[in-house]
Amino acid sequence: MTTENTGQPTTEQAEMPFAIVQGAPLTELPHDLYIPPEALEVFLEAFEGPLDLLLYLIKRQNLDILDVPIAEITAQYMQYIELMQEMQLELAGEYLLMAAMLAEIKSRMLLPRPSSEEEDEEDPRAELIRRLQEYERYKQAGEDLDGLPRLERDLIGVVVEFPDLKHARKPPEVSLDAILYAFAEVMARAEMYSHHMIQREPLSVRERMTMVLDKMRGREFVEFKELFDAEEGKAGAIVALLAILELLREALIDMVQNEINGPIYLKAAA
Repeated sequence: MTTENTGQPTTEQAEMPFAIVQGAPLTELPHDLYIPPEALEVFLEAFEGPLDLLLYLIKRQNLDILDVPIAEITAQYMQYIELMQEMQLELAGEYLLMAAMLAEIKSRMLLPRPSSEEEDEEDPRAELIRRLQEYERYKQAGEDLDGLPRLERDLIGVVVEFPDLKHARKPPEVSLDAILYAFAEVMARAEMYSHHMIQREPLSVRERMTMVLDKMRGREFVEFKELFDAEEGKAGAIVALLAILELLREALIDMVQNEINGPIYLKAAA
């Protein structure tokens, strides 16, 4: 922060470091820093071969492939070859072979021809044009194939049908009449603690399910009546019964009865 003649403080932004090395900011390049030229090269175009390069040069200038200006295309092709050599890229032999072919075609077109042979001699560019057209068709076909969906071309969808696995769960070996008879006894005891005070009952079936499971933890069998608290009244008994029935439905507990009209027991499901 500095102060001008007016006496008002002004704020100057500190120089931002261009790098932080081991926690220390660097604002100047080291004098012994060496950056190889290859580290700053950017490749904008990649060609699959000399025909791909020629086709690119023709399309970039909207030239007619049937009437290729050999002199102009050859000059541009050689500029690209020289650029590849400057970038120290390894040139494939087919690039150099194409350069020689272009030079030959260019020389044949520049050389004067007798008038008698002008009608009979084939255009020196004919073979090159034929190869370019053929390459263009194959390239377009490859692009069309690449645009197709991968499924059913590279990937094959497989549908595996699993058999319908149904786990048949047997109903409790206790009749509904026996459950109702035992519940009637619980309700009769709960009637003794009934009162007429109206208040909000903090009862929850889900919480009571947890309480039932807690009472059964560590015990092999628990009698049906032990899971009811008569002091809670009818509402508590109903909530406890709903919790037991929900646990039976979710197959978390089992209900057994050894004899008709005998005591009902609950146990944790295997």
